Amino acid sequence: MPRPWDADPTASFVRRLGKSPSELGVTTGDDDCPDMWQLDNGDIAVIGRDRTDEYRARLPEGVRIAKDERLVIIPGVTLISAKQDIPDA
Repeated sequence: MPRPWDADPTASFVRRLGKSPSELGVTTGDDDCPDMWQLDNGDIAVIGRDRTDEYRARLPEGVRIAKDERLVIIPGVTLISAKQDIPDA
């Protein structure tokens, strides 16, 4: 059965949502740069720490992670700084 949504691997990065990791002080400037980006198809790319294995056994009722999905954690300040760039529903 086809999924109602799937990530499009051909979508391109359009714009950062919120401030850069450097502006927020959440990076050393090396390989750790939590970030959020809007893609050209409207989807959102989130760069964060993969914590799927640590959270899988204690997910809330009704929450599932498919085999091709990962639970990613980002600093709260990253999402808060992106609020101004995310339109209301």
